[in-house]
Amino acid sequence: MITKNASVCPKCGGHLRFFDTVKRIVRTKARVTEWIVIRRLRCTICGSLHRELPEELFPYKQYEAEVIIGVLEGLITCETLGFEDYPCEMTMSRWLAEFTGAVTERRSYYERETTDGRNREAV
Repeated sequence: MITKNASVCPKCGGHLRFFDTVKRIVRTKARVTEWIVIRRLRCTICGSLHRELPEELFPYKQYEAEVIIGVLEGLITCETLGFEDYPCEMTMSRWLAEFTGAVTERRSYYERETTDGRNREAV
């Protein structure tokens, strides 16, 4: 998975070219579910495929980054009004175990993007 507007293969450093698109489900606040189109890019050197994720998504997660970050920061719990049944307690526990310490970089990028109003490339 690569971030939007990246043009370098993370495996070999080769140039990435558009290959096709795939649909991906995104679960947001208030139990809203939508499908978005994700571009897939192929490396011109090693031939590997990479999905270009928008900044509001984590790789391999259906929930938007804002919901996951809210859980990790303790802002969203099982008792939080509006989130009582979404996401479930087991999912929140799994995120806490999986992302401990790994969310800091993503959160700082997300805050920069929303405060600047510009789209920056991830470091």
